[in-house]
Amino acid sequence: MNPQQSTTKENHDAKPTTDDVNRQQLYSDAYFDTGHWGLKIRQTIVGIVGWIAVIVPITVTVLSIWSSYNPHIPRFWHYHEGLFEFKFIGILLAFCFALASLFAVTMTIIQNRKRERVVEQWPTFNPINQKKRQQLLAQFMADRFGNAEFREHTRYYRVKPEQNLDTNQIQQLYQQNNLDDIND
Repeated sequence: MNPQQSTTKENHDAKPTTDDVNRQQLYSDAYFDTGHWGLKIRQTIVGIVGWIAVIVPITVTVLSIWSSYNPHIPRFWHYHEGLFEFKFIGILLAFCFALASLFAVTMTIIQNRKRERVVEQWPTFNPINQKKRQQLLAQFMADRFGNAEFREHTRYYRVKPEQNLDTNQIQQLYQQNNLDDIND
């Protein structure tokens, strides 16, 4: 177990610190705590007024539209411009919905065809050669820079000029060992 893991485990088992308590306070809401009656009344009134501001216009609009077809329904609008605007907006929204649906269906068809042609071509590489390439590359890096444990645990390492890799050196290494899938 590394030192970071042991520290984390020790802190997890310890009592909560003041920083933990302060962090927990960020997620509390005084509305649901005991007391705070002024806050509860004020926020409840604001919530109710907000819902009324949403429900009343919708109800008035629906009843006015419905009353144009049924004379027994109370009518709030008595002018035809409001009904014309509502119908016009309805047509616009229906047109936008049709275009959005057409776009979504078209893109779904295109993506499905692309997936069938490109993505589902399995495998795009030779899995047997891939394992051999990993082993070959690990051996090459160990010969060039030292074993993996040394490379992973050193803090500072200066690469000698003769250790620098050429631009295509790994690809050439694969070609020399007949593990290059690009030319297959």
